[in-house]
Order: sequence, then C-alpha cells, then structure tokens
Amino acid sequence: MNGDNVPRNAVGKSPFGEADEIGRLNLITPESRSRVMQRVDATRIYDLAVDYFIGMPTWVACADPPYQIWMTHTPHGTCIDDLSGQGREMNERLGYSGDSILMYTHCGTHIDALNHWAYRGKIWNNFDVDEHLGSRHWQKCGSDRMPPIVARGVLLDVAATKGVEMLADSYAITPEDLQRAVDRQGVKLEEGDVVLVRTGRMSVWDDPPRYLTNSPGINVRAAQWLVEGHGAIVLGADTAALEYLPSVDVPGNYNPVHLYLISEQGVPIIEVLRLDELARDRVYEFAFFAAALKLRGSTGSPMRPWAMPLRQGA
Repeated sequence: MNGDNVPRNAVGKSPFGEADEIGRLNLITPESRSRVMQRVDATRIYDLAVDYFIGMPTWVACADPPYQIWMTHTPHGTCIDDLSGQGREMNERLGYSGDSILMYTHCGTHIDALNHWAYRGKIWNNFDVDEHLGSRHWQKCGSDRMPPIVARGVLLDVAATKGVEMLADSYAITPEDLQRAVDRQGVKLEEGDVVLVRTGRMSVWDDPPRYLTNSPGINVRAAQWLVEGHGAIVLGADTAALEYLPSVDVPGNYNPVHLYLISEQGVPIIEVLRLDELARDRVYEFAFFAAALKLRGSTGSPMRPWAMPLRQGA
C-alpha cells in the first residue's frame, strides 16, 4: 500500500500495457480458471442477483432514470391493432406478448466499468475525454471489454462478525473489521480473488429510501488492504455503493473508494449483491461466475452473478 494510506488522486497507469482497458481482470487466466473449476462443488448454486421490478431501489440521486418495464404487445391488443399484419383470425389463435425496459446501467445487481469515474477528464490508464469520449459513449474501458469473470470468490461477513443483522447507517468498515471476519471464518485471501463484503443491508431491500441512504461500507484503507495488501481483482457488496456514505475519508472527494478502485487501481466494483444465502450456509469460499452485457462503451452493466462452493482440500 502507499505509505500515506490515502488515494493518489490521479489515474493509474496499467502494468498490463498502454492498451489495457480491463485492469486487474487481466489476472484471470486459463490457469486460474482451471484451478477454480477443478474444485467446484456443482451440487449447489447460489444466485447473487436481485430481481428487477418497478419501484425497486435504484440510484436516482443524480437524476438517472428508475427501472421501468412496459408491454409493447399483448395478445388482445395485437388482435385490435394488427401490427404484425397477420389478421385477426391468426392473432386470436397465436397470443403474442412483448415488452421493453428502460433503466440506468447502474441499476440492480451490476458492475462498474473502468470508465465510470475519472480524475480531471482522465480514466484508468490515462485515456482522456479529448481523444476517447464520443457523442454517445466512451471508446475505451466499457463493459463490453470485460471478459467473463471466473475466479475464486471470498465472502467477508462483517455483519455476522460484529453480531448484528445489519451494520449501522454510515458505518465505515476498516481493515481491522475485515481481518476479524477473516479470522472468524477461517479463510485465506489470495491474489486474484473476487471479495464480497456483507453488511446486512439486504434486510431493508424492500424499503428503497432506507436501503439507499447512508449505507455502511468499506473505507479507503479497507479498499487498499484488500487490493494492494491481498491482491483482490474485484470488490463487491450487498449495498448500492460498496463504500460507506456519506464518506469523510478524503476532503474534496465524495466517492473516494470508487475513485481509488476504478481510476487508480483498475478494480471493477459489483454492487447490489444478494449475499444472505451464502452467509446463512457459511459458504465463505466459492467459485464466482459473472459476465457483463456487451454494451459498447458503457460505464456499467447489469449482470447475474452466481456462486458454487469450493470443495475443501481438493
């Protein structure tokens, strides 16, 4: 870790080359995937994604659109408007339904791409707005660049370690909290891990303002401890922000953990994860699988991650 334990406040230069757009996901290799797959217990699977529905907790603090879904075709309506051109008799026989959705790319269970945050117009690996930001999207570091994630996953259940159902509002998770979770669970952090932090916030998922406002999460030192100290390649949480809010870690930076991870270290963030079933079954080490949608240039993408336990001693 850097000696002063604060972000550098400048984008990171990738150790993987001038053309790199995926940061620490480069540490996923055929060999690392093979090591994980050889230990998978395929008899159990944990779905870590939330459902999408109208009224769901959605980040709209910056005036982004909430999740919407509507029917574009219904069996009865198709009989009336005949947009298919098949005629009433055919439409009455074949009931046609279709729908559309509208959503922010950081809605529900999603991953933050490495163009999501910038320092003074520069994103990860010094790609800048003057050369790489078009009229519609970034030309670099979008979610479409991310490979499928197949890696060892580790759950750090901070809420259970502290003996609570849910951490208090705005609780800042420290490296000391994470170490206590590691010790309690008897797990080992390794380079190349996807580390998921449970705060218990999903217990108020059905109350959107409560879920979204003043959530607990990791502080900057904890992020450094996981990435620079233990080699994590992706961090995730059961909250909408991963970091505690409002953050007071770095003056003049209201999202210092995001800037540190995404812009400085090239570490994607996965938010709004369902981790309660893993915690209930005390599955702390698992194979983690996920993939972003190939939304060209997008700053984030919905995803449906899942986990399978790893056989011990395999």
